[in-house]
Amino acid sequence: MDSAPLSVLERIASALERLSPPPPSLDGVDQADAFVWLPERGRLLAVPHVAHVPATLLQGVDSQRQTLMDNTEHFARGLPANNAMLWGSRGMGKSSLVKGAHALVNQVEGKPCAPGQGRVALVEIQREDLATLPELLAMLRQSPRRFILFCDDLSFEKEDRDYKALKSVLDGGIAGRPENVLFYATSNRRHLMPREMIENERATAINPSEATEEKVSLSDRFGLWLGFHACPQDVFLDMVRTYAGERALPISDEDLTARASQWAITRGGRSGRVAFQFIEDLTAELASSR
Repeated sequence: MDSAPLSVLERIASALERLSPPPPSLDGVDQADAFVWLPERGRLLAVPHVAHVPATLLQGVDSQRQTLMDNTEHFARGLPANNAMLWGSRGMGKSSLVKGAHALVNQVEGKPCAPGQGRVALVEIQREDLATLPELLAMLRQSPRRFILFCDDLSFEKEDRDYKALKSVLDGGIAGRPENVLFYATSNRRHLMPREMIENERATAINPSEATEEKVSLSDRFGLWLGFHACPQDVFLDMVRTYAGERALPISDEDLTARASQWAITRGGRSGRVAFQFIEDLTAELASSR
């Protein structure tokens, strides 16, 4: 056989191998307690330091915080626990609470544990990567560690394959969700889809009630629904006071609350995010004036 065609075929095969994604790998899973899922590389990218606000500093969400902490603690101890959906107003601490609960459950005597020694590892998955969930779960099922999969700002504009993949993972499929994996998600939408999409389905369906049930069935598969609502003025000021106290800012309460209220007006609303952004600006201003 002519060696020239054979050489060409070998180069084509080699190129195809380079283009194909590597097999999923758990390499390094015991070196950190937080990761980002990279499906194109088939691995978990370690995150040495998770940017989070301590859960104890989050104000106006006491009930939500306690519920999520209890659920996370149960999971860390190997007890039954529910997938959780944190939904509601933007900037009210949904993602901060997930990251804060993860940090608290991994503390030992009030201090962060050594890297890779936490009882629960946090794995962030992007909305556009949900179709790879079965592949990720098959890999995590092989690990002795416990994992919380976290998808921030989850929503769908249409019923696509990602929507169906997540439905199957949460509460269906022949394999089921691995015992060592829990799913936490945040969303500004209670049912993960815009209201007009659900209403359109109801209007055009032969059986409107069945169409609506199909659309909300995904959110129903989260055992915990934790709602976050816009905060009133007094709660907003409590947030500001808590952040200012934690940083020991040299400012009177009267001046602090007056400036915080003015800041909220310029931002067009009040939320935990707005309070934190105000404190960031105030901290820099007070430090530069010394």
